[in-house]
Amino acid sequence: MLPRTLSLLTEEPQHESTHVPSAHTEAHRLHEFAKLAMVDIVDSATRSRMMSGIRGRNTKPEVLIRSLLHRQGFRFRLDARDLPGRPDIVLPRYRAVVLVHGCFWHGHDCRLFKWPQTRPEFWRDKIGRNRTNDDKVRAALLAAGWRVGVVWECALRGADRDIEGVLTRLVQWLQSDAPDFEERG
Repeated sequence: MLPRTLSLLTEEPQHESTHVPSAHTEAHRLHEFAKLAMVDIVDSATRSRMMSGIRGRNTKPEVLIRSLLHRQGFRFRLDARDLPGRPDIVLPRYRAVVLVHGCFWHGHDCRLFKWPQTRPEFWRDKIGRNRTNDDKVRAALLAAGWRVGVVWECALRGADRDIEGVLTRLVQWLQSDAPDFEERG
C-alpha cells in the first residue's frame, strides 16, 4: 500500500476508463501532494516562539536614524502606542513623527524591492495591505496635527547612499513648518 501522499499521484479518477484527466485535475493532485509533503520540521509551539521573535522594531535603518538625530541633540520617544500606527520616532517638541520604512515590507518602488518568486498572490496581498495601512496611518497622523516624515531604507543603504545628506534634509524639515517629508534612495 502506498503512503497517502504518493497515492494522490497514482489514484485514478472514479470515471470511465476512457477518461483522460484534465490539466486542472492533474494540477489539483500535485497541489494536494505538495501540501501533504510540506511538513513543518518543528512543532507548533516552537514555530510560534520563532515567529514571535521577528520584530519590526529596532531595525538597522531605524537605529541609524535615531543615533544620528540623538547626536544632533534631538530628543524623542519611540514606538508611541498612543499615536496611530505606533510611529518609530516621535519628536513632541516639533510635533513631528519619523517613520523608517523597510523597502521590502512597505513595497517601495526602488532597487531594493523585488517581488518574491514564491507565493506571489500572498505577497501581493500582504504588501498591498501594508501600503494601504501606511496611507491610512499617514492621513490619521496629519489629521491629528502631526507632521509626518518618512525615511526609506534605500536612502541609507548602498554605494550611492548619502547619510549626512539625509540627516541634513531631515533636520531642516524638523526645524521647518512643512507638514511632510520623504527621503528616498
